[in-house]
Amino acid sequence: MLSSTTRRYKLTAILEVRNLSKRYVKSLDLAGKIAQRLGSDVREEVVHAVDNVNLTVARGEVVGLVGESGCGKSTLGRMVAGILEPSNGDIFYKDDLVNSMDKETGQQTALAVQMIFQDPFASLNPRMRVEDIIGEAPILHKIVQKNERSAYVREVMQRVGLDPDYARRYPHQFSGGQRQRIGIARALAVKPDFLVCDEAIAALDVSIQAQVINLFMDLREALDLTYLFISHDLSVVEHISDRVVIMYLGRIVETAPTEEIFKSPNHPYTKALLNEVPRIASRGIEYQPVSGEIPSPLNPPTGCHFHPRCPDAIDICRTEVPYLKPIATERISACHLND
Repeated sequence: MLSSTTRRYKLTAILEVRNLSKRYVKSLDLAGKIAQRLGSDVREEVVHAVDNVNLTVARGEVVGLVGESGCGKSTLGRMVAGILEPSNGDIFYKDDLVNSMDKETGQQTALAVQMIFQDPFASLNPRMRVEDIIGEAPILHKIVQKNERSAYVREVMQRVGLDPDYARRYPHQFSGGQRQRIGIARALAVKPDFLVCDEAIAALDVSIQAQVINLFMDLREALDLTYLFISHDLSVVEHISDRVVIMYLGRIVETAPTEEIFKSPNHPYTKALLNEVPRIASRGIEYQPVSGEIPSPLNPPTGCHFHPRCPDAIDICRTEVPYLKPIATERISACHLND
């Protein structure tokens, strides 16, 4: 983990999302429409995957995005990477609105923001050789010429710790950690500024996880990269992130510098998550998961989404949505208890 005195990122926003939402709507089929006309209570199903999120990432920063499975963090990451279209809201990259960019600028932004996926096997085409996986996009976007591809692919493979002599092999001929390095190399091949890492080490063995984390940090220093690091593993986020964003059921509930959020969490959900993290100083304590189950995004609770599971919930929590408010320098939280 980097302390506030050693952070080197510039305090200028490279990415900003404003009031970003993503809804998935399952429309009624013919039978459902007929039933509705006959007075049935059948209606369209709407999943509120991301609900009115605001987030800023500074140039050179590593932001850890944390939450339980189903909270919407991967959906948010895919919208940032341009893979999914938002239902509402705006995404700004280097102060330019992504949706209103001309074709050339939009293409440059699409190359500048790359995503590294969780499953290093499913995200690679099993019928393509590694040299084609890494070298296809740079040729297509004229980053290198065809006669330069082989040397360029070798250079990128060496940068991520892969033997260039294996460039003619297929993905299935590599281990899980090596396949993830191929995915990282594919992203780096188009010279991005911003990487969205979606559970990028979750499928790897613990020993390999440490190697890949160190690779990410080395690449950050060498290439001046910015990361949105999505993970459910708080110990990993604590090690790699400058700032942590906590997400619950489609909403951001707390944001703070890493050191501060681990030392003094504010939101009850953040406290519950941190109580699950084993510590050497806490040996002998029986750890328990957050009480209750995460509600369905098809029918989220009114007011604060966390109130059915919150031990400190009061009446206002059940009726009014808490909005993110500053609670200290560089810290914001969405909790009525702060009022």
